[in-house]
Amino acid sequence: MIYPKLLSFIAFILIGLTVALAQNHPNIVYILADDMGIGDASCYNPESKIITPNIDRLAARGVQFTDAHTSSAVCTPTRYGILTGRYNWRSTLKSGVLGGYSKALIDSTRLTVGKLLQEKGYHTAFVGKWHLGWDWTFKQPYEKLNSLDNNLEVDYTQPIKNGPMEAGFSYSFGFSSSLDIPPYVYVENNRVTAVPDRMTVNVDEKAFWRNGPTGSDFDHTQALPHLADKAVSYIHEQSDLKTPFFLYFALPAPHTPILPITEFMGKSNTNMYGDFMLQVDDVVGQVTRALEEKGILDNTILIFTSDNGCSPRASFPELKKVGHNPSYIYRGHKADIYEGGHRVPFIVHWPEEVSEGRTSDEIICTTDLMATVADLVEYNLPPNAAEDSFSFFNALKGNNINQVRPQVVHHSIEGRFAIRKGDWKLILWPGSGGWSEPMSGDALVGLPEMQLYNMSTDPGETENLIDAHPDQGSALQIELAQLIKNGRSTPGPPQKNDGPEIWSQVIWAYE
Repeated sequence: MIYPKLLSFIAFILIGLTVALAQNHPNIVYILADDMGIGDASCYNPESKIITPNIDRLAARGVQFTDAHTSSAVCTPTRYGILTGRYNWRSTLKSGVLGGYSKALIDSTRLTVGKLLQEKGYHTAFVGKWHLGWDWTFKQPYEKLNSLDNNLEVDYTQPIKNGPMEAGFSYSFGFSSSLDIPPYVYVENNRVTAVPDRMTVNVDEKAFWRNGPTGSDFDHTQALPHLADKAVSYIHEQSDLKTPFFLYFALPAPHTPILPITEFMGKSNTNMYGDFMLQVDDVVGQVTRALEEKGILDNTILIFTSDNGCSPRASFPELKKVGHNPSYIYRGHKADIYEGGHRVPFIVHWPEEVSEGRTSDEIICTTDLMATVADLVEYNLPPNAAEDSFSFFNALKGNNINQVRPQVVHHSIEGRFAIRKGDWKLILWPGSGGWSEPMSGDALVGLPEMQLYNMSTDPGETENLIDAHPDQGSALQIELAQLIKNGRSTPGPPQKNDGPEIWSQVIWAYE
């Protein structure tokens, strides 16, 4: 019969066309720092005592966004939004983070940026900290898998399931959670590289990690250099091929354990966190140099950002003594609904297409990466994907636009909400919703139920205007409730949120 041959021929032609079209697209590299404050990049903070020349160089040659936000003030939720273009609280995770043994958070049927780019002919890779759950093979059933310090009986000889490869990555190398959450094993292409042969723990305040099973090839101190080597090797290998590549490089630093290698110890003249930040900056330099050495830096979109603000484990009191504030002029830090929890450095470097040395005050969110990439490769997103992703592609190109997004929703570790629209930010909670004062409990007694700030005149969130502008607060409250109910913030048909509905917790008189 001719039909099978004809179908094979058509498939061959389509593959050839996909490859040919992909060759016209740039490479894409995400570098995601872990727990880095906006004030830790010296290009954002003129008073910074931590000087980051490699990050600064990207900003000087690219676009530096000054009003960029993560979708959450902690890591798992932000990573979910980066890969799916969807607010994390629409998933089953309504607060907190996953553990090292947690099941996969991204539904296997959901479109991700990795799957999108694979369809467009890209080779895709993940290197680093996953922290989105994947499915281990357990030797016995367990009811709770979200604990941060469970030491469960796992058959490490079996492949993991529903990990990076199922989420759209052709190659993957990394570990399941943070460097302070067990198990401490590397997984390459769904297989553990070394079965745990010992238990390790470190209780030092900064170099802290929880007790847990550790692979024979896993050294906490060498994790960041090891991952950097993997990322650089991937760039060298892929640059010799004709197809473009996408590298999602999720650093485990400067998150705890704060473990700068000898080369950087004492180099910042601040504290160990400052030294570790210099090592992070050096890793950015390694990636940039690898692209430059292979002659592909100009046609690579290199995006640098962080998953949330700086953790208090960096020791803000120590850093204050030397005149450094990781949150710069902003209130709060990691976990908080205040700006220090989710306003982050966000730099896009693409010499071939983006004029250098520009800043943009457009409000953007890390969920917007997916729609921007879709714009870049001319991919039509379906209605049930990237529900909270607004493309900032035109802002990159310097085109005149009204605004990237009409509003952005913020979320804290406790699951508290805020909504930002223009100059106004409404927090639907009396306190931080996280780890800075005022925290939940007695500290909230007597405080207004909501907080309203004008971010143009009060970026430090010092004056609550909810009593002076109640109508503004009510309008934002209603808008947020509707955004949650609709299952999306972008135009399109309503979608369903996963898990229990939560819109009612942000408004009490809405029908």
